[in-house]
Parts: sequence; C-alpha cells; structure tokens
Amino acid sequence: MNISDLSLASLTATSRRNVLRDLWDRLRHVPGGKGLFSTLIGRMAPYTGTIRASVDVLERGRAEVSMRDRPGLRNHLRSVHAVALVNLAELTANTALAYALPDDARFIVAGLSIEYLKKARGTIRAVCECPVPDTSERREYQIPVSLRDAAGDEVARAVLRSLVGPKKPS
Repeated sequence: MNISDLSLASLTATSRRNVLRDLWDRLRHVPGGKGLFSTLIGRMAPYTGTIRASVDVLERGRAEVSMRDRPGLRNHLRSVHAVALVNLAELTANTALAYALPDDARFIVAGLSIEYLKKARGTIRAVCECPVPDTSERREYQIPVSLRDAAGDEVARAVLRSLVGPKKPS
C-alpha cells in the first residue's frame, strides 16, 4: 500500500460510503469540528486550501462557505482577487454536491462559468443550493453558487457543470 492511498481524496473516491458526508456529520457537533473539517478539505485539495475557507453549513443540497478577506487574497485594486472568488465558488459547489451524492457515486467538474458583479471586499459568503442526485447514474448537473459580501450584496455568481457517475469498483 502506498501512503498516497491513505489521503482523504483517495478514501472518498474508493470508499463504499460517502466519506465526506460521514466526516461532516461526525465533526459538525464537536467543538472546533467545523474548523477541523474545513482544514481537512483544504488539505484534500491543497490549492483550494490557500483561501482558508470555512465550511459553515452543509446539508443535502446546500452549502455555505465563507472566506475572510486578507492581504494574500487581494489584487492590485485592494479587492478580493477574481481567482480567490472562483476558488471559493468551486469549493462551495463541490462540497454541496459531494455531500448530497449517494454512497456509490462520484463526480468531476467539467466546466465552470463565473460572472463578477462588483468588487469584493471583506468576508465573502458563498451559498450553493444544488440538485440532490438520487442515483449514481451518469448525468450532468448545473450547480449554481452565489457569492455575497457582508452587506448581502452579490459580488459574483458562478455555475459549475459537474458530471456524476458511479464509483469505479475497488
């Protein structure tokens, strides 16, 4: 066995259960559990981890993820960089969809579009309400995400095109 076979990403892809859902359901009630879950997600996808986002709400068909504004995420206009926003949108959609999947399903992002509506400053909250697949049948889903600032103004909106299908037999 390779040490890389023990990564959360590898376990999620090969397990007979929905590991991400099991992990959230166990950690969310524990003090500091949401922070630990968010850190684990960031380690599972290291580039995504660079935005240091916090998964605040995760349930079937819904996720809310926040990202605090900090100098490392800003552009030359002193607003949150467009790539940090798209990273947050992808993380939110992927987490919502992954949580909603049946135990025998997996997914991959096949496309993404994003519309930037205004300069993003301060903490940004991304909200995703996504379809809940009831089977692992091969199908494409459109996953919408709205990104809002602390005042509630929408700063960006994204749509991920995700392909769901059955996990490969182990």
